Amino acid sequence: MKKNNSMSLVMKATGTYIRQNYPFLILFFAGLLAISALNFLKISTAETIANFSLNDFEIGQIADRTIIADRSLQPDNVDPVAVVKGEKIIKKGFPITEEGLAKLKKMSASPLYIDYRAFANSELYLLLLSIMWYLLFTFISVNRRLVFREPLLQVLFFIAEYAVTAFLGKLPLFSSPYSICIVIPSALFIMIVTILYGNLSALLLSIIMSMGVLCATGWQIPTFLLTLASSLTAAAIVRKIERRLDLVFAGIMISIFNIVYLLIFSVIFNETFDEIPKLMIGLAINGFLSGILTLGFLTPLEILLNTASVFRLMDLSDNNTPIFKQMQIQANGTYNHSMMVAQLAEAACREIDANPLLARVGAYYHDIGKMDQSEYFVENQANMENKHNELNPTLSASVIKSHVRKGVEKAHQLHLPQAVIDIIAEHHGNSIITYFYNAAKEKDSSLDEDDFRYPGIPPRTKESAVVMLADTVEAACHTLENPTSSRLEKFITLLINQKVEHKQLDNCDLTFSDISKIKAAFVNLLTGYYHNRIKYQNQQDPDEAPAKTEEPVTEAVKENAEPVKTVKTSAKTVTAKVVASKPAAAKSAVSKTTATKEKK
Repeated sequence: MKKNNSMSLVMKATGTYIRQNYPFLILFFAGLLAISALNFLKISTAETIANFSLNDFEIGQIADRTIIADRSLQPDNVDPVAVVKGEKIIKKGFPITEEGLAKLKKMSASPLYIDYRAFANSELYLLLLSIMWYLLFTFISVNRRLVFREPLLQVLFFIAEYAVTAFLGKLPLFSSPYSICIVIPSALFIMIVTILYGNLSALLLSIIMSMGVLCATGWQIPTFLLTLASSLTAAAIVRKIERRLDLVFAGIMISIFNIVYLLIFSVIFNETFDEIPKLMIGLAINGFLSGILTLGFLTPLEILLNTASVFRLMDLSDNNTPIFKQMQIQANGTYNHSMMVAQLAEAACREIDANPLLARVGAYYHDIGKMDQSEYFVENQANMENKHNELNPTLSASVIKSHVRKGVEKAHQLHLPQAVIDIIAEHHGNSIITYFYNAAKEKDSSLDEDDFRYPGIPPRTKESAVVMLADTVEAACHTLENPTSSRLEKFITLLINQKVEHKQLDNCDLTFSDISKIKAAFVNLLTGYYHNRIKYQNQQDPDEAPAKTEEPVTEAVKENAEPVKTVKTSAKTVTAKVVASKPAAAKSAVSKTTATKEKK
């Protein structure tokens, strides 16, 4: 009974896993099938016998194995040698004859002969390599949601590199373990993957592609090591670049490193230096072209794959785009709020080693769903009556939470990267719209709180969680009176603890240490934002200042005053009435006017 229960649980878990990951499983088997087809074509055109290269056999050599013909081959005009099925071509322990070597050459050159031993060996290797790749790619966390397009691109790159290595390596020009490296596009592929998907994906692909090259070249260790070194170097060089033009300099740097690696491995494997100058030129061209081609392919791939690469995010962070100009006009308060949230999120992500650029762009766009009904959000209600006074709390909550759905729709229309769309969809999680829920509950205590929940899910990445916290803190701190550093710290701690208690941070990888650093970054930035200024001695409160009135001028002053003179200064034009000529008379007239007022 227990065994049956265990089997049913295993079957159920397997079925659940297949339903959740069937696109990746289909890709795994399709990729394995494609690489097996290439492997079969490679083996069928290779000059190998029993998994040994024909160059390993020579006349007079004592054979260490017996090779039996598996099919008959008729003589022809090109090669008059005949091979009979079942005959022993060479026999273990006996010298290889000239006739035996000729028959081996005829077998290896014939399209009818396929070295199934070599095919089986390489096929098993590729199967194990594919399984290892799938397990690594599936179970190693990349701190973001895995999109099907990413492994698809990597499979295509692997197949392309295997094909180039296997078939161009048959040409005499690229037959040596070092010359074949000139045409292997590993640096190009790794640079593209690093920029599009990050360092970890590039590291995994570097290892897998290099091991694939090892099989494609007939187990040539120098080729494997040189490919691996070049790939890892490419990933390390481009991981921090922020401008597209830097890819040209990255190509130059890879060229230099390729030459250094060539010299090192030539010394290690005791190679002759006759071909070194040509190989150095070829590897330098390979590295430089990798940078140039990456620059050319990157923009189309960014658009096609819709990835959150550093260059794409830099383009999206431009505040002069039409969407932001429209937001400034239609929802100015939301625009200013988003800019401040972006500053908070970026500063916090720098402290916890998350992606600050992704957080900043996500914060810029997180409230674009408010643009259609901006007047229903408090930050846009300056000098106008609150629209929610005319609505019941349930309808108000529906309007408020609809901005998440509308934001996701606008993001898809703008073709924003999926990582940014996820931040828009998750920046409120599934939290309750507390203000309207409490207002509605006063009228009807039987209300379902799920009707007042946001439609999203809690954040799944650090960047998304930080944007959620920054959004909450920035909005709430506007209501805080006397926002000193200590009061801000206590208030922010309270707000973050509420998110933790409501399980809004359960799906992301934030640690307690990360939360402390995020809080410190928020406090530091908001303290500077709400800093105090020195009040000037004569400064008046505009609400308490008296209306400006002109000082009464007596007839005596008017009679002794000169015409109005305008004095221009560098800052502004000052108009003054200058009293001249009879100062004593004017003074006397003013004194009499003052005495009269006092008597009255």
